[in-house]
Amino acid sequence: MRRIAARLDVQPSALYWHFANKQELLAELADRITASIPRGSNGVLAAARGIRDALFSYRDGAELVLSTYALQLGSSHAQAVLTEALRAQGATEADDRGAALLHFVLGHATLVQQRMHADSHGALPDAGEADVTAGLDRVFDLGVAALAGGLSTSATPPRARA
Repeated sequence: MRRIAARLDVQPSALYWHFANKQELLAELADRITASIPRGSNGVLAAARGIRDALFSYRDGAELVLSTYALQLGSSHAQAVLTEALRAQGATEADDRGAALLHFVLGHATLVQQRMHADSHGALPDAGEADVTAGLDRVFDLGVAALAGGLSTSATPPRARA
């Protein structure tokens, strides 16, 4: 809170004029991250990738959104996007599948971001020149397909991450 206040050139107590506590402020940040997720994606896999890409757009974005979601704070935009994509493809139990898919996306994105963060600080075992996230896009796609329950998840190949 002190760093945020300093960046805004205000006293930390001034933040509490707008937010009751730190968790409420973080929930607002999480909502801003997930607000960029496009609705009406071309399939379940595209919707899941859209969420993952939004999370990857911010350092620790996945962890922030995951912790906010775990505390049942903020909006449910990300889950709504997945549920809509599932319904559009005729999925049964779209609400529950949407929740399960969101849990998977949040967990997977958090794992990838933590691995990248650890690598940037030299905290991973030396893997030579290998990309520390090699193969994880394929794992992501397989997980989404498994949770989509046999629905078509076809979409364009995954975009390279920065």
